[in-house]
Amino acid sequence: MSKTADKTVYMTTGLLGFGEGSNTAAIDLLDGEIVRVRPLDLTDKYAEEDLHTWKLEVRGHSIDPGTKTTLPPHALGYKKRAYSKNRVPYPLKRVDFDPEGERNPQNRGISGYERISWDEATDIIAKEIQRCIDEYGPSSVFIQGDGHGESKLLGGGHGCSTRLMDLLGGYTVQSRQPDSWEGWYWGAKHMWGMDPIGQQSLQQNLFRDISENCELALFWGCDPETTPWGWGGQTPSRICYFWSEIGIKSVYICPDLNYAAAVHADKWIPVLPNTDAALQLAIAYTWLKEGTYDQEYLDSHAVGFENFSYYVLGGEDGVPKTPKWAEQKCGVPSRQIKALARYWAKKRTSIIHCNGGGFIRSVFAHEPARLEVALLAMQGVGKPGRNMFKLIEWGLFGMNTLNPMPRSEWGTYLGKAFTGHVQGSGLRWFVPQTLVPDAITLPEGEKLSWYGHVLCALPREDQFNKFEYPAADASRIHMFWTDSPCWSTCWNGGNRMQDALRDSSIEFMLAQHQWMENDTLFADIILPISTKLEQDDISKSSQGGINDIVVNEEQAIAPVGESKSDIEAVLAIAAKLGLEEKLMETLCYAEDEDYRQDDGRTGDEKMAFDDPHPFGEPSLQTLKKIAYSVGGLDHRLDYDEFLEKGYLPIPFADDWYDDPIGMTSFVEDPEGNPLTTPTGKIEFYATGIADHWPGDEERPPVPHWIEESEAHHERLTNERGKDYPFLLVSNHPRFRVHAQLDDVSWLREIDMCKIEGPDGYLYEPVWMNPLDARARGLKDGDIVSLYNERGRVLGALKVTERIMPGALSQDHGARVDAIVTGTGGLDRGGANNLICPGATTSKNAPGEVTNGFLVNIEKVDVLELAKQYPDQFNRDYDPAEGLVASARIVKE
Repeated sequence: MSKTADKTVYMTTGLLGFGEGSNTAAIDLLDGEIVRVRPLDLTDKYAEEDLHTWKLEVRGHSIDPGTKTTLPPHALGYKKRAYSKNRVPYPLKRVDFDPEGERNPQNRGISGYERISWDEATDIIAKEIQRCIDEYGPSSVFIQGDGHGESKLLGGGHGCSTRLMDLLGGYTVQSRQPDSWEGWYWGAKHMWGMDPIGQQSLQQNLFRDISENCELALFWGCDPETTPWGWGGQTPSRICYFWSEIGIKSVYICPDLNYAAAVHADKWIPVLPNTDAALQLAIAYTWLKEGTYDQEYLDSHAVGFENFSYYVLGGEDGVPKTPKWAEQKCGVPSRQIKALARYWAKKRTSIIHCNGGGFIRSVFAHEPARLEVALLAMQGVGKPGRNMFKLIEWGLFGMNTLNPMPRSEWGTYLGKAFTGHVQGSGLRWFVPQTLVPDAITLPEGEKLSWYGHVLCALPREDQFNKFEYPAADASRIHMFWTDSPCWSTCWNGGNRMQDALRDSSIEFMLAQHQWMENDTLFADIILPISTKLEQDDISKSSQGGINDIVVNEEQAIAPVGESKSDIEAVLAIAAKLGLEEKLMETLCYAEDEDYRQDDGRTGDEKMAFDDPHPFGEPSLQTLKKIAYSVGGLDHRLDYDEFLEKGYLPIPFADDWYDDPIGMTSFVEDPEGNPLTTPTGKIEFYATGIADHWPGDEERPPVPHWIEESEAHHERLTNERGKDYPFLLVSNHPRFRVHAQLDDVSWLREIDMCKIEGPDGYLYEPVWMNPLDARARGLKDGDIVSLYNERGRVLGALKVTERIMPGALSQDHGARVDAIVTGTGGLDRGGANNLICPGATTSKNAPGEVTNGFLVNIEKVDVLELAKQYPDQFNRDYDPAEGLVASARIVKE
């Protein structure tokens, strides 16, 4: 019998990025190639008693984490990414870019590429960096180095370029948005504090609390069978099944019957995208009129409730926020609104989230976020069974308070090995992610201003600080260096970003990336980057519900083509600037760091060194060993034994069940355990907003329904709704993680992932209700155009009752396949972020708006389009994998 594998290595396959791993897999190899990716069973090399596995028993049912990682389909098919036909095979130069002559920035995104050597590429790059610094100063170099992606530590993942630029005097950085939490960050923080992200940050032991005490779980804009896959696997799915087994009722409130609702919902309440605020206000109105709320709790735990009730009852504007009023806004019948309000008031109810969605990433998203807190507060949030619970990001930022699951016995931090950009550092010069196109195209001599560093995890008070671009001591941006080139398909108004990247002020654009996709195609020079399967690394796997795991990520396969890791690419550039040795020295042995084990030991037990290189000469392998030791792991398992075994599970704490629960301390003593608001209580009237922006009509001190503003007209009831009569749901994708995985053939062959058109192209599905389809003469499988004044994207129609009338659904993150680039353009790939609004959440809240916006729809004849655009429609293409690199490489 022939062997099916001759070696097994272990790797995290989650796509959180930022050096944080998850979804550990066992990767079987045969003759140097990957034959399968499978779940890791921790008992392969450790006894089950070593894991200290937890178990929760409720009403005759039990749940435990098991000993196998719960890998999603993404992970099982990840080898397809390494072998993708769209890999960048070698360094490339845009054919009409001449650094010594005509640069032709207007042709970015249009021109083809030619092969060059690493030596030539790094020569050009080093000269461009030095030229920009000499002519404009280091702030002229813009670094886009953040975002979700492969979770690498040694390899860097995102932002390795900042490490080099630190040695050259600095850079302007794209600050990382609180993109998963925009509405909570800009809204809920002003109501109940809850730093760092605005959701209920006191999550500890809430899984126990909800399982034992909750009667009704409201899954609001939430799909536990989809969104958590890329971060922590499928334990959230198991939890949803468990909750149903023990009698907790599940109600899903969302425009679409999403994948979790289809399986778990006891009731689906369809609501039009980004109209949740109207529904929430009507629920509050019902409780106020019927007296079914916790006034005693509000008296002791909240301030400003009288201001809120005055608005809800119509005292401020003469419009009571009745269920009948809300029905016209949100599409939920008034009888259902009243029934939901009454059922909620009678039951111990928690709200469940998986982040994102139209609820939190749309215009004025801070209002439904604040109103959610208002409703929770009216029923005594923090009391048993009454909380906001997260099925994702367990233990985010290494914070135990953000972990609702049983905690580990001990922890570790491997961040010393991370060669990427540390979020929150290097903010001398920065531009918020949502404002990058505005900054690039800013007229000469003008200033762009905003509030806050617009960075994940900063405290609420940071939002009151005003910043501007260019800063007083800085230049405009003239070089654009990206290792996360997906802005146009992930952020707010991608077509305008395409315009910006072609702006003549950007004199040089460099992309280092694994695949020929999205904004990579606008670069002047492209460097080929290896996937994590081709790199040696170390990682900690967490957020999955199973034991946290320290993983020796031994290289699985040889680098594809001429690819290097991100940090190796930066080191190659550093070599041309005479800084390679200094950069590696800095990565391993920064002058201000103490190389002692971070494990609580003191005195003689501590490691102390006089040797400047106590772990060996600077190298990536040395850095790996340093991270293991500084992480306090040497006394857990010898380093060489760790390398041999491949992984080290972290046991659960035996006494987890007795840990404090959520907001209990605040509930029991709000004066002694205040929240991080100015008053220490839940603020229905946000004193911080009132003090700093007293005239802000888009985000007033009391949460409101905002119909429209100078910047935003995205309601069906606006005048603009007559031309664009549908609200688009642009969900976290089922078969991708944002802009990743659109090339996995095993997923693309599923008809809910892609639908084949008459031209053989696999189009992104668009869900439409049968009533709407019939009224427009559209049928299942039609190729359609979603459009507004910003442009058009194509898709294939899926007529289904799983989407409510008045709404359309197309997952976000599809690869851009531009037929016509820029504002007013046409995209074949279904990248609907191209036609999102360009303006931010509201004028003083620079969050993203990527969901719940107005579009229209019409059938298109793609065969006729192919005649209009023969070059674009005849590019190389593989239906099994989608876009291919050969379509853009015109000269080898």
